[in-house]
Amino acid sequence: MLRISTLRLLGRALVSRLSLLDVFSSRFYSSDLLGARDCAHDARAYFTTPIFYVNAAPHIGHLYSALLADALCRQRRLLVPTAAATRFSTGTDEHGLKIQQAATAAGLAPTELCDRVSAQFQQLFRDADISSTDFIRTTEARHRRAVQHFWGVLEARGLLYKGLYEGWYCANDECFLPETKVSRQPGPSGDSCPVSLESGHPVSWTKEENYIFRLSHFRKPLQRWLRDNPQVITPEPFHHTVLQWLEEELPDLSVSRRSSHLHWGIPVPGDDSQTIYVWLDALVNYLTVIGYPNVEFKSWWPTTSHIIGKDILKFHAIYWPALLLGAGMSPPHRIYVHSHWTVCGQKMSKSLGNVVDPKTCLDRYTVDGFRYFLLRQGVPNWDCDYYDEKVVKLLDSELADALGGLLNRCTASKINPSGTYPAFCTTCFPSEPGLAGPSVRALAEDYALVNAVATLPKQVADHYANFQIYKALEAVSSCVRQTNGFVQRHAPWKLNWESPVDAPWLGTVLHVALECLRIFGTLLQPVTPSLADKLLSRLGVSATERGLGELYFLPRFYGHPCPFEGRRLGPETGLLFPRLDQSRSWMVKAHRT
Repeated sequence: MLRISTLRLLGRALVSRLSLLDVFSSRFYSSDLLGARDCAHDARAYFTTPIFYVNAAPHIGHLYSALLADALCRQRRLLVPTAAATRFSTGTDEHGLKIQQAATAAGLAPTELCDRVSAQFQQLFRDADISSTDFIRTTEARHRRAVQHFWGVLEARGLLYKGLYEGWYCANDECFLPETKVSRQPGPSGDSCPVSLESGHPVSWTKEENYIFRLSHFRKPLQRWLRDNPQVITPEPFHHTVLQWLEEELPDLSVSRRSSHLHWGIPVPGDDSQTIYVWLDALVNYLTVIGYPNVEFKSWWPTTSHIIGKDILKFHAIYWPALLLGAGMSPPHRIYVHSHWTVCGQKMSKSLGNVVDPKTCLDRYTVDGFRYFLLRQGVPNWDCDYYDEKVVKLLDSELADALGGLLNRCTASKINPSGTYPAFCTTCFPSEPGLAGPSVRALAEDYALVNAVATLPKQVADHYANFQIYKALEAVSSCVRQTNGFVQRHAPWKLNWESPVDAPWLGTVLHVALECLRIFGTLLQPVTPSLADKLLSRLGVSATERGLGELYFLPRFYGHPCPFEGRRLGPETGLLFPRLDQSRSWMVKAHRT
């Protein structure tokens, strides 16, 4: 991260050996800090996205981070419906050398650039139906107070000292790099230029007096935290990566820059010649949102789950937990890590001209459609590829045809002329498979369907808990296909309501299919909120019957009354999701012109 060639300790930064031993003793690294959860706070949950850098307009990678957090948050609210029990923050990171340089290049004051780009993020998240409870900007006064207080706590604990930093710095990534992370590549003029091995961005040799954080003292506490909490960083490969990083030396970290070099930031308290390092500034946003340093933040912090991209893993899994431990606080409860999106196999880049505008996608594929696509196709463990044809094919197949077609079939006036939730006949579909009788019509495949949908809510909940939303949607889609197979197998359109033999089975087939649709609509709420509302409203499911806490499937099959049996369906609302074939033809034509 950084190489310190010379450290000149200043008088005010000196601390006694005794106090340092106390700070890093096992008493400091206690279970109260690193794992204990006050039972009074069990009902609370706090989700965060990264705060997004305002040097450029938002792209689909930013939206993907926000959607992952939004889906986790909405899922939680369906389990714990108390409004005050769940908080969800997002926002913009507006300080640093990169912003300062971008504003200069655009001929703007930094505050003008920040206002403009932050507004774009806020508008995108409104358009995408992101249900955040707070949008934080690091230029706000509340954040400046929080950062300076946090700095003061670290200083009071003897964890900051002044020293001479000399090494590589990457302005694009706003980070320090060791020699092993720097390579040389030909520049525009053909000369060899130093660049970051990880990002490819140029680096420059920096030599200046800064404040230094005693990061090296936290290597063992961090290793212990990760080994004691194997689920804290998810998916597992990223947890393993951080442990591997901690096998190497963990040098102390420069946490300020000269104000003459970096003026766009928060000044170090009591020393206007220094500006607080942008990452320390940015990370504290998670505390600002929950009221830090006021005492109220303590009831929220132990429940914090960060959703981040893999490119900022080191900052969130090493620097941030170390800073928190240094300030006498626990590390985050969970860190969910996701990979990136490529476009037609290539990394998104302004120079390549392949940056996908999320606003255009929301307009083209609908809000719920594009939400579904990103969360259905995005796999946190590895990078995922975007191209228009993939979106169209997926949404037409799974939302328009499979789910929408199923709803249309079961609510059409020809097949369901009464417009109700028909009765379930237990003699046609007995609870025990294999029973014989003149009225039994259920087949082995039908029992397999009932079992699959009955276990679906728990399966989906487990996938959410493991940060595998794509698997949750895959499981729902699989059951939708099974349900369509059930309806196709028994062809209710060939049955006659006037026939005393057909009518009980016809009603049972529709009852089972509508029950399946009710489960699907309920489980899809975190991902496609508007589409799920439309589906559940068409089924006549009220707002108070859409939670996950008591989601029972096909109660009549298990010998219990069904509150929906005999209920009138909701009003006709048209197609659940329109096919996009015509949009695709239009897109191909537009691209050619």
